Formats: sequence, C-alpha cells, structure tokens
Amino acid sequence: MRASIYVIVAGVLVLSGCRERPAPKADTAAVPELRLNATIRDIMDSFIDPAADHIWDAVAITVTAKGRVEKHPRTDEEWKELRRRAIQIMEGANLLLIPGRRVARPGEKVDPRVAIPPDQIEALINQDRASFTKLAYELYDSVVPVLQAIEAKDKDKLLEVGDGIDRACENCHTKYWYAKQ
Repeated sequence: MRASIYVIVAGVLVLSGCRERPAPKADTAAVPELRLNATIRDIMDSFIDPAADHIWDAVAITVTAKGRVEKHPRTDEEWKELRRRAIQIMEGANLLLIPGRRVARPGEKVDPRVAIPPDQIEALINQDRASFTKLAYELYDSVVPVLQAIEAKDKDKLLEVGDGIDRACENCHTKYWYAKQ
C-alpha cells in the first residue's frame, strides 16, 4: 500500500510537470518612456541632411579640359561609411514620427522668404498626421535602393537611385516647409 502511494505521488508530480504552463503576462512597464529633446529641425540638421549630402556627393562624373574624372567609393571603408549614412537617413525618418516631437524650439525663427513658421508647420502636420507619416515612410523607402546599391558596391546604381532621396525630401518640404508664394 505504501509503495502504491509513492507511485501515485510520483505520477502526479511527473504529470504536473508535463502540463502546459500559461505564457507569462507582458509587462507593460517594460516599455520605456521616450524622452524627446531634439526637434524635427534638429533631426533634419543632425541626421538626415548631412547623411543625404554625403550620399549625393559620393559619386560624381566631371568633365574637364584634361578629360573625364570619376569620383566614387573605392575602399571597403568608404562603402561602409556610405552604409552608415544610409542607415542614418532611414532611422532619422523613424525619429521624425515619434509622437510629441516638436517641429522646432519655441520662438525659433526661419527666413519667411524660404519657409513657413515652425508653429504653422506643426499645425499642418497635426491636422493631417497620416500624410506626414506617409511622407516620412517615402523618405525611408527612398533609401532602400540606395542601401542595396551600397551593399552591392554598385557605383552606377548608386548614382541612379540617389535622386529618390531628393524627391522624397522635396515632396515633404513642398507640403510642410517652403513658403507659399
């Protein structure tokens, strides 16, 4: 009888270890609060614009009196730096979309001949957040073929697809930045 009890207890212990356990509940407190200091203008000035300039300047063909001069990445390090710049633009596009990010610091001025005031830009964005999001995604997507050209080390393709970044930038700036004439 005593042996039977041990067998039953052992069986219960073994079977209890085999039953499916519920998945642990997601800890909502694990999602960090984002701290926003940089404005959209800061991200454009610090990430997106310098990275785009680096990519646009990476490949050039100049014809001089002495002949044709080609500028393009030649070393692994130069290609690696271009890849870094492409990633900067892509992730910069994501940073633009963080809720609560301001367009500019309070009181920051712009040349009214070139740009509309930051508070008006912010109002336009807030009135139609879906359009702003779409344009930021277009910027991100414009870098995908650039990144592919970089990873393939294809200077000709890089020259061809680099203007996609410019088009994405202009589409957004036309809607949200440039002064209306």
